[in-house]
Amino acid sequence: MNKTLVKYPFLTKEVEIYERENGHKIVLAHKEGDMVNVSSWVKTGSINEDDKNNGISHFLEHLMFKGTNTYKVGEFDRMLESKGAIVNAATWKDYTFYYVTLPKGIEGKDFRLALDLHADMMMDPVFPAEELGAPFDINDSTVTDKRERHVVIEEIRMRKDQPWTKVYNVCNRNMYTSHPYKRDVIGTPEIISQVTREDIDGYYRKFYTPKNVTTIVVGDFDHEEVLKIVCDNFQFPNRVEAETEAKEIDSPITETKYIETSANVQTSYMMFGWLGPRACELKASICLDLVSIIFGDGSSSRLQQNLIEKLPEKIFNMIGSEHYQFKDGNNFFIQANFNPDSKEKAVELVKQELANLLDVRITEEELSKAKKRIKSRFAYAAETVSEIGETIGYYMTVCDDLALVEEYLADLDSITVEDLNDAIRKYLSLDNAVISVLVPEG
Repeated sequence: MNKTLVKYPFLTKEVEIYERENGHKIVLAHKEGDMVNVSSWVKTGSINEDDKNNGISHFLEHLMFKGTNTYKVGEFDRMLESKGAIVNAATWKDYTFYYVTLPKGIEGKDFRLALDLHADMMMDPVFPAEELGAPFDINDSTVTDKRERHVVIEEIRMRKDQPWTKVYNVCNRNMYTSHPYKRDVIGTPEIISQVTREDIDGYYRKFYTPKNVTTIVVGDFDHEEVLKIVCDNFQFPNRVEAETEAKEIDSPITETKYIETSANVQTSYMMFGWLGPRACELKASICLDLVSIIFGDGSSSRLQQNLIEKLPEKIFNMIGSEHYQFKDGNNFFIQANFNPDSKEKAVELVKQELANLLDVRITEEELSKAKKRIKSRFAYAAETVSEIGETIGYYMTVCDDLALVEEYLADLDSITVEDLNDAIRKYLSLDNAVISVLVPEG
């Protein structure tokens, strides 16, 4: 195994990264205390899906908890939750991850149980047909099955009824030409209703491979003992390592795209969206984080102050900005909920605030406050074993480089107002914006 060390800010010991001969990575991080976190991050999500299997990553995440050849469905959760564990998983565009956080127990007994059970779930899921549910015609209203396929379909339907989901999906889809990021991670009822057990098993064996998996353990433990347990338990049977398929990264649009849709809503929703730098472009990503804080994060942000606090008439109910970071290019969003009778004015006011980002120069005070916010968040992410595990998983999976955390605070400190202006000019031009507006029907 190759071993590398990373100086993770705020931790008392260097983080150890082991890369096995088969490509599986193991990360061990020391954090004093009785709590431990065990997680495995898989480099697959909607980035590896197409129009035929969109949603399969999220569906598989659900089915991973449905038992193994050793433990029947429900035993994994019961055994760990009886020890005070938090057990969960999540799927996003670039990854799927599974984690357990729990007290170590007397002489680390519960911790070792968690290591064994987590590895068993990751290496030997069985996807039982009685839990999956049979494929069916989505238009057949007589089907009332309650198995996992139908649980996921109901989750999709509930989510797609949400106004923010509607306005986001339109914006997201129109920012891309061909990249898989354009699809909704959760998938569609039509696809999930037809996915077979063979489809699920084939997808699992194709993408849950050694080179795609990083297992992270955070806490206070014997590193040699834990390293041996993880190596012994993660054997990856019956895997075929697929060739890594690089996706063509879409370029931003070159002319503002406005899309208006309607739904059964009482107020209106708006989202401006842009494509940004790749997550591994650390300094550019930090610049957009700072811009997002200054522009639209919190009560002192420009959008909140200028369009809610100081605007004479009440047009906006809420407004803010966010920066999402992805392997093949970040997203920057402005999002607002506003009075439907003031649609044209609301759009123009946001455009004007966007122009003012450059015309009304960001001050040193604004930059300093934003840096302090980010430093506080960064420090907070090193306070608990679960936050440390998630941060490590993000850098290992999305950025392919945990060493970026060593550079983070120095890069943050080096950023100037002119750096932010350069980032605004490069990434947040109105010409490159997709504007999605959702209005009440009729």
